[in-house]
Amino acid sequence: MQRSILLSAAAHYLMPLMLVFSIFLLIRGHNEVGGGFAGGLVAASGLMLYGIAISPAALRKLLPIQPHLIVGIGLLSALLSGAIPMLMGKPFLTGQWLKTPLPVIGKVGTPLLFDTGVYLVVIGVVVWILLTLAEE
Repeated sequence: MQRSILLSAAAHYLMPLMLVFSIFLLIRGHNEVGGGFAGGLVAASGLMLYGIAISPAALRKLLPIQPHLIVGIGLLSALLSGAIPMLMGKPFLTGQWLKTPLPVIGKVGTPLLFDTGVYLVVIGVVVWILLTLAEE
């Protein structure tokens, strides 16, 4: 199968930009439009662009861990965001925030941790499904 030189060259530049934009959507999302789901879809799209342009095997080598482990870490993060308030005697998934806002990011708390879990689950599931289909 012949690969497109233009798509390959574009993927090397677009994938990192899409990952950075996805993190922007993630961080911005707990206060405005965006969030873990939108950011995760953008990140997965960037990764799959790389996988389609180069090869699924190259994408697997690029990923630090397997997609099913990314899903597990995301689920654990979302669960942890609900368990933290319970440790403080509050109901499950009650929002808890740090007292001091961080520069650039703003208020940081359990909603951002939950969004991060959703972000990782979306990336893991989409990449896992598409890599499985690409390798068949």
